[in-house]
Amino acid sequence: MKVVIALGSNLGESFSILESAVEKISEIITVTNLSSFIETEPVGGPEQPNYINAVLIGESEIEPLELLHHLQRIENEFGRTREVRWGARTLDLDLIDAGGLLINSPELELPHPRAHERAFVLQPWVEIDPHASIPGRGAIASLLSEIEE
Repeated sequence: MKVVIALGSNLGESFSILESAVEKISEIITVTNLSSFIETEPVGGPEQPNYINAVLIGESEIEPLELLHHLQRIENEFGRTREVRWGARTLDLDLIDAGGLLINSPELELPHPRAHERAFVLQPWVEIDPHASIPGRGAIASLLSEIEE
């Protein structure tokens, strides 16, 4: 199943953290595409440094909830803490889409409920998959142009 994962970091050596996270992710799924790393301003939350963001696309045999648990384990390996909602973090891995599945459970919502309004997800995603769409939301290129207006 095709999966889309957004990566972000704004604490520590963000570039090397993201590169290492991609290596860890590639141990559990087949990474087929990785966007450029881009610097973005934080959205919401407390005052904090800018982020480095990227999006990767891969093929996974793992069910989405199990994949989410793997991603959370990787975040923890890089010192991710969750004291402040939308606060600074060493590593943030968000499962954005998994095979177009619609999931709405207490632990996992797919597609990611805010991906359609976040340029830091859409911009790197459109770079590597310009014709992608978010189920129920539309083409990511159109969604990105709406945000940037």
